[in-house]
This record gives sequence, structure tokens and C-alpha cells, in this order.
Amino acid sequence: MILPAVPDRAVDELGRTEGGPETLGLLVRDQHTRRLLLLRAVLDAAESAGPGVCPAAALARLREDWALLEEAERLEPSAHRRGRPYRDGPVSGRPDGSVPVSEGPRGSVPVSEGPRGSVPVSEGGAVPGNRPPPSPVRALLLHPLTGPWARDTLRALRSGTGPLTGRDTREPARALAHFGSLAAVAAARAGVSYAVRLTAHDGVLTLPSLGALRTGGPGSGETEVAVVHRRGRLTLRRPGEADVVVRLQSGAGAWSEAAAWTSAYTLPGLVLDSAAVPLDDLDPYRTARGGPRPDTLSGPAVLDEADRKHWLHTWSGTAAALGLGGERRLAEAVTLLRCLVPLAAPPGSVPGGAGGSCSGTRREAFGAVLSSAPATATVFAATLVHEIQHTKLAALSEMMTLHHAGPEARHFAPWRPDPRPYDNLLQGAYSHLALADFFQRSALAATLPTLRDAAWAEHARYQAQVGAVLPALVGSGDLTVRGRKFVDRMVEVYERLAEQPPPRGHAARATAYVQAARALWTRRHAPGE
Repeated sequence: MILPAVPDRAVDELGRTEGGPETLGLLVRDQHTRRLLLLRAVLDAAESAGPGVCPAAALARLREDWALLEEAERLEPSAHRRGRPYRDGPVSGRPDGSVPVSEGPRGSVPVSEGPRGSVPVSEGGAVPGNRPPPSPVRALLLHPLTGPWARDTLRALRSGTGPLTGRDTREPARALAHFGSLAAVAAARAGVSYAVRLTAHDGVLTLPSLGALRTGGPGSGETEVAVVHRRGRLTLRRPGEADVVVRLQSGAGAWSEAAAWTSAYTLPGLVLDSAAVPLDDLDPYRTARGGPRPDTLSGPAVLDEADRKHWLHTWSGTAAALGLGGERRLAEAVTLLRCLVPLAAPPGSVPGGAGGSCSGTRREAFGAVLSSAPATATVFAATLVHEIQHTKLAALSEMMTLHHAGPEARHFAPWRPDPRPYDNLLQGAYSHLALADFFQRSALAATLPTLRDAAWAEHARYQAQVGAVLPALVGSGDLTVRGRKFVDRMVEVYERLAEQPPPRGHAARATAYVQAARALWTRRHAPGE
């Protein structure tokens, strides 16, 4: 497959921390294409893994699940068009929006071999603009949290050619079982009648975008659940337990009167007619599994009704707060944000105080933002500005090489106590530059003196931090030609912001903070300088 080139216009826009509809659409289409290739790689890896990693029974089940997904894809286009007319632009340059399944990397699976065939691609992925949402099958395959599942599954299947031991023995089968849940949900959304058996792990069976069934407590092992779908109604059956009847709702979520069922929860679209945003505290792949977690992030949170009300209350003011910082900030959030994952508050934090929140993104979960409960709409708007810049730059970095710097952690960054690699420094400066712009615009637009003063204080802090690291970014000999063009656009934004400086007191405090941070960093990490 030939992935699209990045035009100079897009590099200029993104370097300015912006991105018009065409540029953001380019990022989205590229990420969607990569997701489909990743899913194909998972299928290929399962076929070639061997019985020591993927037993015959697991492989047969995968083929059955894939057949169900294919049936859903065959049936859903007409039903989907009846409910919501769907037209979309090309994912990879073809006028019909299809992915050219025969142009993948060497070793990609043939189209005609059922579960070893191509990922369903009869409809292109959603792109920015006033276009209807993608079909149910496509929406599930391209959902942000399907990415971490696919990456973990591929890693588990490729973890060795011989017999595995311990936890690794169970991980491939567990990961492939989750695909069964994805296929069951897609088929139900497409109106396919079926009867299948799914597996609950650790007391929970998750049906992505619908909800979760509790089958026991943590550590309760595996439980088989028979699932029957007829005309929008799921019947979940377990030995010795009453049936749980679940009725699908439009868009996301499913209702049941059973106490064992928890429906998926969504927040309304940021603006009128924009897509609802899942607030996902159920998906087992919503945070990193089994590996080290970034030291700035807490673990996943499970929300109660009061938590959901707090999120909804904060969310209801987020669009207005984003708009104060410029229309582009609201537009990029509407275009790129596809899922929110709630995190627990950091240990030892004080709600609303210093260290009271954390947030992050994951490269494999394009469109998802992970965040602890935001204190206010303004705080959350700034969180989205910050994290969406990481999303944009990570996506761009997969499409083109910005620099050839190594992973050595040796650069000072005033927002971190530890040395940073060049790529991390670029990521941090990029997001902080967008925040400096966001808060300057917010300050200029604010009518209340207290809000204006607070915005200027934030702008001064981020502007000073970016100014402290730009020389290291600009002076690097590891930048490519297009990488230098990108960094030059960042410098232009920094200089434009400097033309409207904050009040003198805020600027002085911000400068003093950066100087103190540099002095402390130097004593710890470069005492000879």
C-alpha cells in the first residue's frame, strides 16, 4: 500500500500548531489506513503463530468470529444507508474510498481466504467535515481502543515460536477472545441474528461500545457466556444464573434492568451535530496492560453516577472554553477527539490543587485522551489542547521523518525534572507552544479581570518554557529538511506571541521560575557546567 505524502502546506500548518480540515483529514485517513494494516497483521500472525502460541481451537474460533464480522459487513451497508446516508472520501487515494487490499506489504494475507483475507474495507473511514459517521463495523475497527488491543495481540502472537509459559500462555487466547466480543457487537449493530459463545475474564465480559456484564469478582478466572442476538436484543446466558436481556441503543450503550449489566456511557458532541464522545471506563485495553506506566499517569478509574455527573458538568462548558482560545482549538478537538478514558487522581494529590490531575495519549490509540477528572471546563479545555497536539505530532511523525536524533536523554525541559530525549523535547515544546497561544487568546478575549489575569499567568508560564528550549530544537543538526521547516514554523508562532507580551509581573515570575528550574536541573544532571 502506498501511503499519502505530506504536502508542504500541511507541514506549515502543523508546525504552527494549527491544521485545517484537509490537513487534519490527512492525519485521520493515514491513521485509519495504518489501523487496517495492523488488523491484517494480527490475522496473519494468528495463522502463522503455530499451536504453541495460538492453539487450533483458538484459531478456529478466530475464523468463526471473522466470518461473523464479514457477514455483518455484507448486511450493514444497505441498512446503514437507510438510517444514515453514508458517503466518504478515500482512505488511500481511491475514488471509492476503499483500501487497496492487494498492495500491502509482502506477506499480507490473500483476499479470498476468509479470516486470512482483508479487513472489511468497503467504506472509507470518517474524515473531518459535515459528513455522517462511519458504519458500525468500520466504527468499531477504527475506534481508538481497538488499536491497543491489536498492538497487544500482535505482540502476544509474535512473542515466540516455541511453547510459552506463565501469563504469556494465556495472553494470546485472551486477546483473541476479545476479538470475538468486537465481532459480536459489530454484527448486532448491523442487525445480524446469531448465537455465539464469549468468554468473560476476571469476572467481566466487555462488549465494546455497548457495556459490560459482571460474572464474578476480580480473579474469578474465565466464564463462558452464551450470547444470542435477535432484532436489537441480546440475551446473555450463564450456567446457573438468570438470563440478562440487553437492548441496544442508537449510537452507543445498551440498556438492561439487570444489576449485573453496566451500560457504556457517552458525552454529547462538543458542538451541535458533532459525534458523541465515549467516556470509556469499561474497555480492558483502555490503559497499558502488563507493562510499565508513565510515571506521570495514574491507573484507570471506574466511574459511579456522581463521577459521570461531574464529567458531564465539566464537559458542558468545554466547547466554550476551547472557543475562547481560538476557533481552531475547538475544530481540532471536534475532528480528532474520539474517546475519553477516565483516570484516577494521582496518588497524594489534592483535588483542584497542585498535582491534582494527570493526562496523556497513546500512539496506538489515535483519537483517545486519557485524563483524570478535570476541575473546571477551562482546565479540561487546556488538557485537550495539550494532548491533541501530541496526537497530531505523533501522527505526523509516522508519516514523515522530522529528525534523526537518538534516544539519549540529555536535554533540559523546564516542565520535567529529568533529562529528555530530543523527540520528547520536541513533543513537549510543541504542546506547550499551543498552550501559550491558547491562553494568550483566552486572555485577550476574557471580559472578567480575574479570568483575564489567570489566563495571562498561564500564557507567561508556557511562553517562557518554550523559549527556554527552542534554541536546543533549532540548533540540532539531526533535523531533516522538512523537520527544520516544521521547527521554523514553531519559532514563527513563538515570535508572534511575543508581540503581545503578558503583564510585566507575570512575565517576571515565569522567567524566574524557568531560571530556577534550570539551575536545579544543572546541579542534578550537569554539575560540571
